[in-house]
Amino acid sequence: QVQLVESGGGLVQAGGSLRLSCAASGRTFRNVMGWFRQAPGKEREFVAAMSWSGGSSSFADSVKGRFTISKDNAKKTVYLQMSRLKSEDTAVYYCAASNRFEITTRGYDYWGQGTQVTVSS
Repeated sequence: QVQLVESGGGLVQAGGSLRLSCAASGRTFRNVMGWFRQAPGKEREFVAAMSWSGGSSSFADSVKGRFTISKDNAKKTVYLQMSRLKSEDTAVYYCAASNRFEITTRGYDYWGQGTQVTVSS
């Protein structure tokens, strides 16, 4: 089992920044950590992913150049730094774990509970 706990969400003005954290624990190891988001009435969508081992990362086109993903292996924590936030970034953000580098929800078998990000315009 893998337990994932997100934190760092909140209310921010458009153009502002937030950093989300996802702390992983448990006996099962998954090499890839992903961030997804789900806005009201919309499907959950891929935001970014990173591998623990090689440092490879991937981003959705909608966040490229504004979001970065990083990790602290010692703390087993992955971060999503979000900058130049827009109202359309408003969503519940989830972190997830996978054994493969995936950009679809189907590829992830462990999920956190989510953290709300609200961007006011």
